[in-house]
Amino acid sequence: MKKIFFLFIFFIAFQTTEAQWLFSKEKIKNKENFDKQRWSWGYFLGFNSYDFKFEYEGQAQDVIVEKSLGFNVGLLGNLRINDYIDLRLEPGVVFSGRNLTFPDIPEDNFREVKSTYVHIPLLVKFSTKRINNFKPFVVAGVSTSINLSSNENNPDDNSAGEFRMINNTNYYEVGFGIDLYLPYFKFTPSIRGIFAMTDELKRDEDPNSPYTGNIDSMSTRGIFINFTFQ
Repeated sequence: MKKIFFLFIFFIAFQTTEAQWLFSKEKIKNKENFDKQRWSWGYFLGFNSYDFKFEYEGQAQDVIVEKSLGFNVGLLGNLRINDYIDLRLEPGVVFSGRNLTFPDIPEDNFREVKSTYVHIPLLVKFSTKRINNFKPFVVAGVSTSINLSSNENNPDDNSAGEFRMINNTNYYEVGFGIDLYLPYFKFTPSIRGIFAMTDELKRDEDPNSPYTGNIDSMSTRGIFINFTFQ
């Protein structure tokens, strides 16, 4: 997660030249009437880092999760409620990867989890008053996803080398960002945490499986860094 955070800082720093006039005392405003529209549209590109949170039945060594950098892409639909509140839908596709190591198992203890999600968040955006050409905000909401790589319906389980997850997961999300009003479009870097509300583990057929038998729940948590263009 450190890599993805530093990447976010890099992109913010890259905007330093623009930031000089965003924070200046000049009263010229770019896209001055943009936020007065009832509806607005856009798209986003970004990065993610997904993790798992495990809860165990009894004592057990923690499953080791190795995270990797993933990619997000999607669309944005924004409904203006008033000057400070917006309702937004951000359907997209998320590509992520995690590697699991089960330290209690002496052999065949590694599983590669590659996931492709159709991710659909419904978010409420709370903004401050616009200052020249920037406007900070916080965002919170709920989301659902369909894991196209879940293996839920695969009859093979870990005894055959297949790690399985359920297809559908629900999350809550919180984050923050800054709207930057450039001469020809609005650019918004943001960072958001996502936290699954449901158990995502599809258990092995053997109730005493060394892979899933002692796991009470397995849920996703992660970070999104998105760059939105409107």
